[in-house]
Amino acid sequence: MTVLALIFVGIAVLMHGYIFVMESLQWTHPRTRATFGISAAEAEATKEMAFNQGFYNLFLAIVAAVGMGFTAFGDAGVGLALVLAGAGSMVAAGAVLLLSSPDKARPAVIQLAAPLIGCVALIFANL
Repeated sequence: MTVLALIFVGIAVLMHGYIFVMESLQWTHPRTRATFGISAAEAEATKEMAFNQGFYNLFLAIVAAVGMGFTAFGDAGVGLALVLAGAGSMVAAGAVLLLSSPDKARPAVIQLAAPLIGCVALIFANL
């Protein structure tokens, strides 16, 4: 069960790393604008907010990745705490998006599914 958990948390880490790249480094690029459904003017107006938001995603990914490392190679208790802090926050952020913007249900579910499966599997692995 731990391996399954780490696979799904790893997917979430990679996904949030990619979100960091889009939001913080490529926010005004045409492909990123198309992904988020925003115009060039909207991207330019929200560039500073997206830059900051991208770093939130990066920090969550780092916490979850360090937790994966502790789970796999070190202290399982520390690993569990870090994975639940990082990936659990990813789940919470996805839930907030889903509840606050129901029209964005698809990206919200994409954002929260992998970390949710990873967290649940890791909790069951540690029972």
